[in-house]
Amino acid sequence: MLVFSIMVEFMSDARTKAVLLIAHGSRRDAANQDLVTLAEMLRERNLFPIIEIAYLELAEPTIPEGAARCVAAGADEVLMLPYFLSAGVHVQNDLDEYRSEFCTTYPETRFRLCAHLGLHPLMLEIVLDRLKQTEQESN
Repeated sequence: MLVFSIMVEFMSDARTKAVLLIAHGSRRDAANQDLVTLAEMLRERNLFPIIEIAYLELAEPTIPEGAARCVAAGADEVLMLPYFLSAGVHVQNDLDEYRSEFCTTYPETRFRLCAHLGLHPLMLEIVLDRLKQTEQESN
């Protein structure tokens, strides 16, 4: 039901929306692969015509590169989603600074910063699922 309500909400808007998934980034390619996989999974849902990834540091594409890709692909609006669990300095300051910068650089495109993952109600379900999974593995 949650996916259906999301689809109705986004499909009712005439804008060409892009999602820019943003993670911290790591020197380890395997760690960065999670964001790539998440983007692929989101693309399979066909909810957004444009989905890009970006990393704050230590990996590419950078956040400015990701924003540029969204605009080049024809986005009228970019939803910047921080793939972060807590609202540290990066979420509180850095990402909003990027958003402001992009609004100036691309005045025809609307940039919106989504809330980080944090304590979303579904996070408890994920935590419980991981605990259950570990319990089952050890039996």
